[in-house]
Amino acid sequence: MGDVQRGRVKVETSQKRVRVYLGGHVVADTAHPVLVWESPHYPTYYLPTADMQAKLEPNGTTHRSPSRGDATGYDIVIDGITAKGAALRYHDSPIPELNDLIRLEWNAMDEWLEEDEPVYVHPRDPYSRVDILASSRHVRVEIGGVTVADSHSPRMLFETGLPARYYLPLADVRMDLLQASDTHTSCPYKGTADYWNVRVGEAEYADYVWIYRTPLPESQKIAGLACFYNEKVDIYVDGELQERPRSPFS
Repeated sequence: MGDVQRGRVKVETSQKRVRVYLGGHVVADTAHPVLVWESPHYPTYYLPTADMQAKLEPNGTTHRSPSRGDATGYDIVIDGITAKGAALRYHDSPIPELNDLIRLEWNAMDEWLEEDEPVYVHPRDPYSRVDILASSRHVRVEIGGVTVADSHSPRMLFETGLPARYYLPLADVRMDLLQASDTHTSCPYKGTADYWNVRVGEAEYADYVWIYRTPLPESQKIAGLACFYNEKVDIYVDGELQERPRSPFS
């Protein structure tokens, strides 16, 4: 299939083996998954119908996409387990490469494997890269006019399409101003993050700081370091106030 674009939707065949599990059973096993950029931020897997091992039962629903056309909704059924509304198929899409593929709802499945490794949240984008570099730049973070972090040994994380992030040793952070949050998020490149709220005086700033305590292997250099949303705080690098970036997290 190669690399195909129709309108704003990019379609590309991946070379990874992808397996999908539900209730311990293999729903799909394919060496020919297709990446479809339904949104510009990350792709979704569409899988060949020939590589489905679960039964697809039409559930009477249809879904309309301006770019992909009309899709029929299916329940996934395997060994007495049913995942309702977990699959879509575009039988007559204006993007013909989709017509023989099944789109599985990511969170309706129990596990996704790329080759033999679990992947979480969404497929890894082959055009996204994460570089983590040690630095001696002076990074100071202010919230509400109060310095909440001051470090000369940041790790700088550069991720395609996102602002540079400054990960700081906890010893350089005002931990007395942080309160653990119930928020946790996951990233297919970095792992699961835990969050803190920041209290400055009477003001509380919810989920302004996060930490990857046990990141995925490719992001080990940020293990145990704190990062602030530079969209929301004042960050000085070598004494110069940085402009707050615009991003999906602004």
